[in-house]
This record gives sequence, C-alpha cells and structure tokens, in this order.
Amino acid sequence: MAGHSRWAQIKRTKAVVDAKRGAVFTRLGREIMVAARAGADPAGNFQLRTAIEKAKAARVPNANIERAIAKGSGQGGGGADQFEEVRYEGYGPGGVAVLIESLTDNRNRTAAELRLAFSKNGGNLGETGCVGYLFEHRSVVRLEQPDLTEDTLLEALLELEEQGGPAALGYELDGEGADVFAAFECLEALQDGLRRLGWPVSSWEHRWIAQTPCRLEDPTALAGCLKLLDALEELDDVRSVTSNLDADEALMQAVLS
Repeated sequence: MAGHSRWAQIKRTKAVVDAKRGAVFTRLGREIMVAARAGADPAGNFQLRTAIEKAKAARVPNANIERAIAKGSGQGGGGADQFEEVRYEGYGPGGVAVLIESLTDNRNRTAAELRLAFSKNGGNLGETGCVGYLFEHRSVVRLEQPDLTEDTLLEALLELEEQGGPAALGYELDGEGADVFAAFECLEALQDGLRRLGWPVSSWEHRWIAQTPCRLEDPTALAGCLKLLDALEELDDVRSVTSNLDADEALMQAVLS
C-alpha cells in the first residue's frame, strides 16, 4: 500500500483557524442538524457521533451542539429538513479540479456564490460530473502517534484484517501519525477496529481522494488556486472543498509566505 493523495499532505490545516469563527460554527451546526434526523442519541447514530466529534475538535460550544441536535431531531422546532446535500464541481487556475460538498437550503444562492468565487479567482464552476471521476470517496481514520513507522502500521493493519476488520486501501504517514484509508462504507468498522487494537484514533471522516493529481509549477497559478480554495472554504453553505492540486513543497511555502 502507498499514500493516496499528495493534496492530503499539503491541504492547509489552518482552514478552520482562518475561516470566520461564526461561519465554522454555522457549517458544523448544519452537519449536526442533518445527522440528527436519524436520531438524537450519538451512541446509536454514527453519523451524528462523527459530526459531534468534528464540532468538538473545532471548539464549538456544547450549547451550540445540543441546540443543533434538538433542531435536527425535531425537539427544537425543526430546521434540518430544509437543508440538502449538494455537490458542485469546477476548475481552478492551471486546470486544477475542485470538488465542493455543500449543505444548503437554497441551491440558487449557493450556486451563485460559488460561481462568483470561481470567476473572481481565475476558475470556473462546471457541470455535475465534469471532475468527479477524478476522485474517490473514502473512509479516513486519523491515528495520532508521533514517530509511527511504516512497518508498525502495516502490522497493525494486517492484524485488523485478520480479526475480520476492513481491509485498508492505503495510508499516509507523517511525523505526527498517519491517515488510514478504507472503502467508503467501512468508516465505522475501521475506527472501531483500530480502537479495539489500542490505537489512538483522533478523528474519522469521509473524504474525497484525488486519483489523478494536477501539478502546478507556476507560482502565479498556484497562488491563484490557493486563493480560490480559501474563498470557497469561507462560504457558509460549503461543507468541504477538495482539490487534486499538487505542488512542490518549497514552492508551496514560498507562495504561502
């Protein structure tokens, strides 16, 4: 197995920090509301449990979380039914493919905001399916263990499979731990299995993984692409932004500095 997407390594962890705090809370609150449609008890609702963990990681106040659960489950006047999950696709500078997931109560407004963000930053919003085939939807579990070695991780993943757990489709190691990838439907089983083996699971999510990277070597195009991705991530209706952007680490640092 090998790493899946270089973009996972260079994707800015500052996304939550740089976005307006209120916008982040709104976005995560919507995710909780939609997840709570299937039940207000996180113990029996894995999607809700996942949304709550993401909110806690972003330091959303407990009162906000509880209010969103109540609204989504119908205990607080409703509100979740108005939101729907919509995927948008487009191109950034240099032909970089961009995939956007949104939670919106107004498709026309969301599409208009996305189209404006693309046009102002050198890209264009495309038709559904124009870049989706370049990505695969995977389960991703984050393990926080500094200095984790590839051999140790491989032994753990083989042990997990031998015990009837899901097969890992790949992984990405860094100095702080690793991201482990599996099939989309295996998210709950993957994180449960790794926990049972004693691994420090810090987060889990469904993530779009780029299968065909688009490498940019022009600093101007790279700067424009990063600006576009930031602009998209700041929109209230946007749930996630994924790109197949690939760039040299030194060039990336130079552009961001």
